[in-house]
Amino acid sequence: MWKTIVRRVLIMIPQLFVLSLLIFILAKQMPGDPFTGLITPETDPNVIEELRIKAGFYDPWYVQYYNWIANAAQGDFGQSYTYKKPVADIIGARGMNTLLLSLLSVILVYLIAIPLGVLAGRYQESFLDKSIVLYSFISYAIPTFVLSLIFVYVFGYRLMWFPTSGTVDISLDAGTWEYYWSRFYHLLLPAITYALLGTTGIIQYLRTEIIDAKTMDYVKTARSKGIPMKKVYSRHIFRNSLLPIAAFLGFTITGLLSGSIFIETVFGYQGMGKLFIDSILSRDYSVITALVMLFGFLALLGSLLSDIILSIVDPRIRID
Repeated sequence: MWKTIVRRVLIMIPQLFVLSLLIFILAKQMPGDPFTGLITPETDPNVIEELRIKAGFYDPWYVQYYNWIANAAQGDFGQSYTYKKPVADIIGARGMNTLLLSLLSVILVYLIAIPLGVLAGRYQESFLDKSIVLYSFISYAIPTFVLSLIFVYVFGYRLMWFPTSGTVDISLDAGTWEYYWSRFYHLLLPAITYALLGTTGIIQYLRTEIIDAKTMDYVKTARSKGIPMKKVYSRHIFRNSLLPIAAFLGFTITGLLSGSIFIETVFGYQGMGKLFIDSILSRDYSVITALVMLFGFLALLGSLLSDIILSIVDPRIRID
């Protein structure tokens, strides 16, 4: 398996190279530039022009790309024109916020989806099953930003159970118990929102697998031996039905790390998704290209992680 992993990682290198070239060209085609927002009636046009020359905006595109990719290979993604900081530092700070949101969201997704999927499959065609299927259809159909706005209005403004924006109370000192509780408290509503919308695929796959497994020969054999149905489900049906769910885990983790743009924007959560939107609006090319490269890398990594997790859960499966 290790040889296969190394081979897959090596294959990712040319894929990332092509992705970086496309990202760089598309970013350069965007109207305006990072210095457009600095122009005011009092601004000297010569100062803006000097900044563009210094940044290399008039160099040939291949020279700009070579300089950017050479620096990126060393971990230097340039300077953010909006935040006046290195891009790596900005993404690192926002990435930690997105990582915390992702971990909590994944936990809630599986805590909700697995029991509902098992119950729906076990009690097929019952009122409980139909209710769970209806919930999964509604969660699949409702847009992310719509549910986010509803939750902000109901639980934030009307009931005032949760904060409506931010990642932590700025009046608290870092390192204190109140500070960490505030960070967790700000995480809850965005994570719950994502979890309610992210369970559909897992519920449907698990329900289908359990329904199919109930007709398998090994289940009939176990029941003919007098094994209680509770043990049949826990030791046979449930364990085998988890295989497709395990394949989702890698994509779920890396997909969340890419940042939920709508959720972070609506909740004002300072993660990578909101940073991406803010960078587009401010024409901050350095941040845009670095984030899209990161998102592309995470997508490729998610595919590899899913294959590895699947091979661990079922040793009979070997990734190619």
